[in-house]
Amino acid sequence: MTHLRSGTLSRWFCAAIVTCVLAVPAVAADLPDFTGLVEKYGPAVVNVQASGNPDSQSDQDAAGPDAQDVPEIFRRFFGPVPRPRGGERVSMGSGFILSQDGYVLTNNHVVDGADTVTVRLSDRRELDAKVVGTDAQYDIALLKIDATGLPAVAIGDSKTVKAGQWMVAIGSPFGFDHSVTAGIVSAVGRNFGGVDQQYVPFIQTDVPINRGNSGGPLFNLSGQVVGINSQIFSNTGGFMGVSFAIPIDIAMTAVDQIKAHGRVTRGMIGVQIQSVDRDKAKALGLPRGGGALVNQVTPGGAADKAGVQLGDVILSFAGQDIVTSADLPPMVGSTKPGTKADLSIWRDGKTLTVPVTVGEQPADGKSLANARAGGSATAANPLGIVVEELSAEQRKQLGIEGNDGVVVTRINGAGARRSGLAPGDVILMVGRKSVKSVADFNAATKDAKPGDAVMLLARRGEQTQFLAVTVPKAKDG
Repeated sequence: MTHLRSGTLSRWFCAAIVTCVLAVPAVAADLPDFTGLVEKYGPAVVNVQASGNPDSQSDQDAAGPDAQDVPEIFRRFFGPVPRPRGGERVSMGSGFILSQDGYVLTNNHVVDGADTVTVRLSDRRELDAKVVGTDAQYDIALLKIDATGLPAVAIGDSKTVKAGQWMVAIGSPFGFDHSVTAGIVSAVGRNFGGVDQQYVPFIQTDVPINRGNSGGPLFNLSGQVVGINSQIFSNTGGFMGVSFAIPIDIAMTAVDQIKAHGRVTRGMIGVQIQSVDRDKAKALGLPRGGGALVNQVTPGGAADKAGVQLGDVILSFAGQDIVTSADLPPMVGSTKPGTKADLSIWRDGKTLTVPVTVGEQPADGKSLANARAGGSATAANPLGIVVEELSAEQRKQLGIEGNDGVVVTRINGAGARRSGLAPGDVILMVGRKSVKSVADFNAATKDAKPGDAVMLLARRGEQTQFLAVTVPKAKDG
């Protein structure tokens, strides 16, 4: 009996093994094969190398713009840790070709502060790239290389992306060009809620993303780009299964605006908001948490004109529900200024509908500088600072009254870089002399000698401060 049982068990065990082995091909057949996608669109993915003077790119830049407003655990990646090369900082990322005539899209933080940008194609050609324009809030940069007949990607619709879908990333992690990784969408519409990139509803994936993947494409199974790989969630600096991509719809809207106007415009209604938790909902008489609680209304802004009040809870914008306060900025930001939209608000136990005309967010100085720089201007002053005059509209957007001020578009002098001056800053005075034009600025600085320190009154955002700029010696540049 024991022998019979043993033989029966052996036959059953062997049959089970055979069944499992035979089942493996069936399971494998259900998994996606990415080879066709990679072969067709991989050549449109490029490596982006940016270099600049170490004084012009700080460690703060490496973390991305406004990094102090983003939790440390969210990380953006240039590529390998910037290394000296003839006194320069060198950083690397990825990008992809939008059109056969040489337009390339990447992250702003890959090229931010760079003096030169080089694009390496899949055929190993290395071409100098011009930065056509950038937008720090969306973290995108549009480049142009002098080439034609290039392979280009197909642009998809990021609004159709759903959790659970397969995605493929191609990029240059750690400098390894055209590395392919895959995973699924973990969630859509992720918002960090901070000042930095508050207008981006990120696509969250578990696609492995590492240093050098920044700016590379995120493909769906149809071979269409639906996102730009931008950030990871990590407390070690390495991939931990949580990656974030900028939706391609938002990026392409920015690209179109940069091509047409040199900068990106965003909608604005003029409120500061915070989240509504259970306790706040109870105190406000809301049936549940959610929405955006208004804690400040900008005088004269769109919301103020519409009658929005402190303590109102915005429940929806233009028919779109506000689940959390972080949902509102992307909705408003992507709305064209001048658009009329309805706000559904909770006030004193009632739901009200308030019509609002969306205003325009003031242009940030860096975007203005990129739009005006042109890449070939030279300084006609010993400080090595290139400036441009401001139009009346630009003064209004930047909140500068009167006729004073010129905007910095490029910094060639080492002393100016060391002072902390940056493209996009507005210079109001040289010493005690007001500056109203490029001629005024160059005239006020023309007599400065190498080694002299020149005092400049500069404005950045809402802050104004004096900066001492040392005139560089010939060898300093």
